Amino acid sequence: MIKKVLIAKPGLDGHWRGAVVVSAALRDAGLEVIYLGNQTPEAIVQSGFQEDVEAIGLSILSAGHIELVEQVIEKMRQKGMEDVLLAVGGTVPPEDIPRLKEMGVHGVFPPGSKVEKIVEFFKQERN
Repeated sequence: MIKKVLIAKPGLDGHWRGAVVVSAALRDAGLEVIYLGNQTPEAIVQSGFQEDVEAIGLSILSAGHIELVEQVIEKMRQKGMEDVLLAVGGTVPPEDIPRLKEMGVHGVFPPGSKVEKIVEFFKQERN
């Protein structure tokens, strides 16, 4: 089971409430949560690497999710973090979900996703 997760908002998106709600729910479920707020993709991955997280959750409510996720995934590859679970939540158009998954995102949570489902996703057993 995942025990340590990093939650962050890549870029300058100021819509922080969802990320804080998810962070609190994950903490309440017994996970150790590192909440970074707004950071660059490089800073997110560097923090995840330094903290040895098992999962990273990105909250993106502004345009640019494909580019931001590409940057995060590239930085994760550079750090050898391919085994780290990656999730994206926020305003992701349904037609972009398959592309994000092809890129390497393990879970996508669009608006209206139940917090319980997000917690369940992060608590899953990892091989």
